[in-house]
Amino acid sequence: MLTFYHTPLSVNSRRVWVALLEKNLPFEEMAMSMGGEQFQPEFLALNPFHHIPVLVDDGFTVIESFAILDYLEAKYPTPSLLATTPEGIATMRMVEMVTVNELVPAINPLIKQMMGFGQDPEDAIAQAKQKAEVVLKFYADKLGNGPFFCGEQLTLADVVAGTFAPWFEQLGLPMADYPTLQAWTSRLMDRPAWQRTQPSAKDLAAFRDRMKERMAAQGQ
Repeated sequence: MLTFYHTPLSVNSRRVWVALLEKNLPFEEMAMSMGGEQFQPEFLALNPFHHIPVLVDDGFTVIESFAILDYLEAKYPTPSLLATTPEGIATMRMVEMVTVNELVPAINPLIKQMMGFGQDPEDAIAQAKQKAEVVLKFYADKLGNGPFFCGEQLTLADVVAGTFAPWFEQLGLPMADYPTLQAWTSRLMDRPAWQRTQPSAKDLAAFRDRMKERMAAQGQ
């Protein structure tokens, strides 16, 4: 039996959560609030870096979301979330790495603003949006007119980038300029895996309140 330790609001967790659901794998869900239980000896025995997600499969422990995704594809190859052509594999990996290395740093100021955790200077916000748009243009180019990044098949490219897609408009990005990405986002949001894992407004509000309390306690 697979056991999945995660936090529902974590994008790193969500990409694994979506993959588990898309692959129709049965698993035990261990949702963590990250309020301190990640420092308990039981969890540190699984991940000494006290991060989520963590996957345990019949006694074998995997940390780091990309390692978990690779493990799931190797151990449970059907249905596959891997591209099948050289071009598709390259596209899949490019989208994955651009999401982590380019998109995430770019949108951090926008997430901070959206969540009400403070306001960066206007020039920093403008620069963040400019960098994010470079990623959106890259996505649109790789998507083309197909339903998914690698053609007709949903792959890890869609899983990794797609866990961010529902937030693009809320982050203030001009999605009307990218109609193919809007259509792609809608296709993803129609899938049960995305619907089940999409955070509710109540969850977001509770997370926002907890973070503000922690920031106040730390004098931020």
